[in-house]
Amino acid sequence: MPSTSDEAIPERVPERLIQATIRLLAEQGPSAIKVRTVSAASGLSTSLVYHYFGGVPELMGAVVEQGFKELDRAFSRLPVTDDPIADLAVQALTCRRFARENPHLYDVMFGLSTRSTYRPLTEADVRSSGSSPTFRAAYAHVAEACQRLVSSGRVTPQEPEGVAAQLWSFVHGFITLELAQTFVDFDDPVRQVLLPMGVNLSVGLGDTRKRAQASHEVAARMFESIARADERQADVEDGVVS
Repeated sequence: MPSTSDEAIPERVPERLIQATIRLLAEQGPSAIKVRTVSAASGLSTSLVYHYFGGVPELMGAVVEQGFKELDRAFSRLPVTDDPIADLAVQALTCRRFARENPHLYDVMFGLSTRSTYRPLTEADVRSSGSSPTFRAAYAHVAEACQRLVSSGRVTPQEPEGVAAQLWSFVHGFITLELAQTFVDFDDPVRQVLLPMGVNLSVGLGDTRKRAQASHEVAARMFESIARADERQADVEDGVVS
């Protein structure tokens, strides 16, 4: 009888190793990523890690690529409305949720070490993630919304690329600080820090404070609705809800 194991289906082996590594990151952090632990978590032989990736650094590079693919998919599922500031705020909240679901994956995607002592990627690998096709695909959602924002006339005429870079910087700055437990004294860091910072940046770009605040309130409600829908779908898939 022919084998149906993943080792007998070569095209499935890399994905299985990558997903096992992502689970290990979530459960134990980067210091747990070793050939033998990935092998045990995936149920595959250690030789397959070397065969398909060459070693842990190359495997982690593939994990980074997978992380950006997942972020791209998360952005792709978001609605596009006629309010680009609300859309950008929903993207920010989505990125935060993505980071909180697997902080260690987020850290290695962006070359951070705030939550670990082990940085498995080479410096060149980490620093080049911003030019990778998978990163660019995820970032394109932000860039497109910023293009719509500038074209809408709600902000002063300026280069959309610069707007996108500013928004990306503030969102990831917030996420990095939150993951480092900087905001533990706040009851609701999103309402008290992230959304007000988004309003202030929008005003700095040229929007009125009233419109910026309204857009961020819309975004908060929209994101809550999306999150509830995702939770219901997850329950259905897990068999919790019939």
